[in-house]
Amino acid sequence: MLLSLSFIALRLHGEYEWQDPKSPDEIVNVTFITRDGEHKPIQGKVGDNVLYLAHRHGIELEGACEASLACSTCHVIVDDENFDKLNEPEETEDDLLDMAPFLTHTSRLGCQIILTKDLEGMVLALPKATRNFYVDGHVPQPH
Repeated sequence: MLLSLSFIALRLHGEYEWQDPKSPDEIVNVTFITRDGEHKPIQGKVGDNVLYLAHRHGIELEGACEASLACSTCHVIVDDENFDKLNEPEETEDDLLDMAPFLTHTSRLGCQIILTKDLEGMVLALPKATRNFYVDGHVPQPH
């Protein structure tokens, strides 16, 4: 039984973000600012994980640990207006962010941000670089 539950969890990991909102009440508009300064407006929905939402829309937010809270490659910089609306980070997230390059006072891990209606209009900037433990230039592909 445990194997079946693990398989289901892996299969569903990030699939919610690939679904469109079922009603206008679920829509949460977010703008990503890419590393080259391009503004990409994205229509997410309540409950979306920012890391997987970025993957769905082709935003280069790595997520090397696949949201297992073991790296800082999904580091984003949240706009001041929305930063205080987020839940307080867990100690593990704070520790991982300490290793992230280009850390700011509004830095968070994208895998730890779940969209709510309160975050309508949130702007997330990607830092100029991330730190990955791969040394060969490998970039994990979302699945």
